[in-house]
Amino acid sequence: MVAYIIRRVIVGLLMLVAMSFIVFALFLKNPVDPAQFSCGKNCPPERIEETRQALGYDQPLLVQWGSFAKGVVVGREYPADEAMREANPELVTECAAPCLGYSQQLQMTVNDEIAEAAPISISIAMVAVIIWVVFGVLFGVLAAVFKGTLVDRGVVGATLSLYAFPTFFVGALLINFVAIKWGIFPAPGYVPIAEGGVGQWLVQLMLPGFTLAAVYMAGYVRMTRAFVLESMSEDYIRTAKSKGVKSNKVLFKHALRAALTPLVTMFGLDFAAVLGGAIITEDVFNYYGLGKLAVTANETYDLPTIVGLVLLLGALVILANIVVDVLYAFIDPRVRVA
Repeated sequence: MVAYIIRRVIVGLLMLVAMSFIVFALFLKNPVDPAQFSCGKNCPPERIEETRQALGYDQPLLVQWGSFAKGVVVGREYPADEAMREANPELVTECAAPCLGYSQQLQMTVNDEIAEAAPISISIAMVAVIIWVVFGVLFGVLAAVFKGTLVDRGVVGATLSLYAFPTFFVGALLINFVAIKWGIFPAPGYVPIAEGGVGQWLVQLMLPGFTLAAVYMAGYVRMTRAFVLESMSEDYIRTAKSKGVKSNKVLFKHALRAALTPLVTMFGLDFAAVLGGAIITEDVFNYYGLGKLAVTANETYDLPTIVGLVLLLGALVILANIVVDVLYAFIDPRVRVA
């Protein structure tokens, strides 16, 4: 098992290095001057040249990528040009490892931007994950147990209806009715745990969490239902039943465990994607998370922030794949020798 994990980690690191170079090259070798992107739309030529030197865009691509990769490992100082740092020591900014870049427009490191936005995205994602996994699996099992009945059709139909509605529509309905008209939940507004405690933090996240979970829940219901039904028709399930094993034990210990493999795969990739993909949900509820940060950076041509976010989210997807593979091996030992 240890050897399998080491192999997956090595492959993941190699993928991360390759992805970082490709992303770096794509953004920095586009037809438009990246220094002008970072400086802004109406930046004078002399200011563009200063930005180019400050961010190291005047260096060859391999040198720039090498400096960036080194900054991820050991940290980095900005301006990137040593002469500029010596001439203006008061303007030097320390970017601790893993350094993802420096935003010339905001005069702050990408790490600091992400540190402000990430807790909001992580909080929404955690609440949404709990909702869609718990209720998705529960309703999927319920639909499988009552296959062909009104319960089955009602559960599948309700979750598919939620999936069919656009995210902004579900969010707007929840705000207008659940929060404003009926007053079941307070008006949306992120409250950190340090300020309002776990209770208020959780209450403020319920509406955006459910909005985001509605998109994913239907897939988990259908996947759980399909694999539980498939497992229930296997020979070992019939053997267990013939030996007098209780139905609940057969269902949850044998049938549901067989359905966990595809669910774990879905969960790992969905959780990684939702951290940076909740753009619409964050916009509807006015939460400044990673998704909203990406939109703002794109609108203001903040290239270092865009590159840093793309690399971070790509790394999360690779990490999620590694975790999924390891969990997959625990669930099904045959994977370890594949």
